[in-house]
Amino acid sequence: MAHLNVSFSAHNEIVTISTSRRWLISTSPSLPNSLSPSPTPTSILAVSPATLRPRNRSHTSLLQTLLLLLAESAARTSALALLSASLFFVDPALAFKGGGPYGSEVTRGQDLTGKDFSGKSLIKQDFKTSILRQANFKGAKLLGASFFDADLTGANLSDADLRGADFSLANVTKANLSNANLEGALATGNTSFKGSIITGADFTDVPLRDDQLEYLCKVADGVNPTTGNATRDTLFCK
Repeated sequence: MAHLNVSFSAHNEIVTISTSRRWLISTSPSLPNSLSPSPTPTSILAVSPATLRPRNRSHTSLLQTLLLLLAESAARTSALALLSASLFFVDPALAFKGGGPYGSEVTRGQDLTGKDFSGKSLIKQDFKTSILRQANFKGAKLLGASFFDADLTGANLSDADLRGADFSLANVTKANLSNANLEGALATGNTSFKGSIITGADFTDVPLRDDQLEYLCKVADGVNPTTGNATRDTLFCK
């Protein structure tokens, strides 16, 4: 709560009021006849004494009440500004409650080991360089999401919509990609799918290194339930 200080001169020529938040209201004749905050740390609200000089006891009481209300309003404005600013600082551990895409500041370059994103809509979400070991993305919509240089070791990506997702340089070893749709996804650079489950996964138009393609064809089987494409066919396995 703000502390309020009110002062009147002997002849009511100067009236000031201030709060602990450094707001000041003054009726000094030297100040302009206006009500506008100063850009300096101590903001000044000024009115002319001709406008606010008390004429009698009741007028004085009314004036004091008015000034108190103005000061409280200024203090309340400061408090609201502080509250608004605090809303920009989000703990990643709390940001995952509720649906919808999250801001990149809470998913990019974060340790999200074991987090549950199952069934969520994460279209174009940015997970670049994040640690996503054992994270659960089962059934999530991840169209155009970026997992660039992310660690997805042991992550559950089964039934996920990964069309156009970027797995460049990502570690996808031992991940579950069963029935996932990866049409048009990127897997350039050192991307590794070693030990992953790819039964029913659709790799249509996914660029893969020869060694990765050879490995995936050894374990590929099943048909994607969404596209109807056989996993081996999408990898052009012989």
